[in-house]
Amino acid sequence: MRIAIIGGGGWGLALAKLLYENNNEILLWEYNDDFLETLIKTHSNPQLLPDIILPSEISFTGDFDQLARFHPEIIILAVPTQFIRSTLQSIPREVQKELWNPDRLLAIVNVAKGIEEHTLLTVSGILNQIIPSEVHNRICTLSGPSHAEEVARQIPTTVVIAGSETETLKKLQLIFSNSYFRVYRSTDLKGVEMGGAVKNVIAIAAGIIAGLEYGDNTIGALLTRGLVEIQRLGVACGARSETFLGLSGLGDLVTTATSQHSRNRYVGFQIGQGEKLQDIVQSMAMIAEGVATTRSVYNLATQKNVEMPITEQVYQVLFLNKNPRKAILELMTRDLKEE
Repeated sequence: MRIAIIGGGGWGLALAKLLYENNNEILLWEYNDDFLETLIKTHSNPQLLPDIILPSEISFTGDFDQLARFHPEIIILAVPTQFIRSTLQSIPREVQKELWNPDRLLAIVNVAKGIEEHTLLTVSGILNQIIPSEVHNRICTLSGPSHAEEVARQIPTTVVIAGSETETLKKLQLIFSNSYFRVYRSTDLKGVEMGGAVKNVIAIAAGIIAGLEYGDNTIGALLTRGLVEIQRLGVACGARSETFLGLSGLGDLVTTATSQHSRNRYVGFQIGQGEKLQDIVQSMAMIAEGVATTRSVYNLATQKNVEMPITEQVYQVLFLNKNPRKAILELMTRDLKEE
């Protein structure tokens, strides 16, 4: 298959390597000129994926016209959620027509995990507004416990791909899966998207707890009650409750909230250690999607009248400068109730 990847962050690069190893032809688009030059010259980005050299057959470009002339059969969106709309809208109209060709395109696979701030839309909702209606049924999301650093090193990983067309999902399972990367399928696109997005908020909370040097009891409680919040909001948005007990819910939550690779946990940890959000974000090479998504989830929960006390406290810590110890105390002293 001819696969175009839009976005050369860590995850885009890891998937380029994976899909090339699965005997596909890969062209990756990257907007950052410095990153692009490094990729073309060295087939690596030590800042994002240390010690990983990508196969020389993978091609790179900063030109959307070249991406369209590649005639991709699959397009992977590896752009952070808050930049997907602006990135795709920057493509010239005549190039878009060729890129989203419904006669050729098998699938559009999003791998970002977030909720757009101003619209409160998941990525499929964003795409439904800006790409041709003829390919809306090709929109899918790949999600689950999958750090790019580990996938690039061929560490066994299991994820889920979600979309509306079962036959398309079966084809994508075969295209993505190999001996170290196993893909399940789901038709609950909304649930898989919501699980991937909202767990980042809980992961920030987990980092705060670690930064405050609280213990395993606290983390265990956070993950359990955090999953309840993810499930509540997802169901209110039309998802299936059982989806959140799967890879894109519980699986991704545990991994993101406990891993040294987690950018969202890192943000929370630094806040727990007394650092300021703006300083933390400016010092990071990669984007922690959970920061913007915290605001989105807080506003969406308010709109849907869904009780999410952990999310509310994370929002106040991030954006209202609330003391994190006070936030934990308020969670612990809420009215007692049945589980």
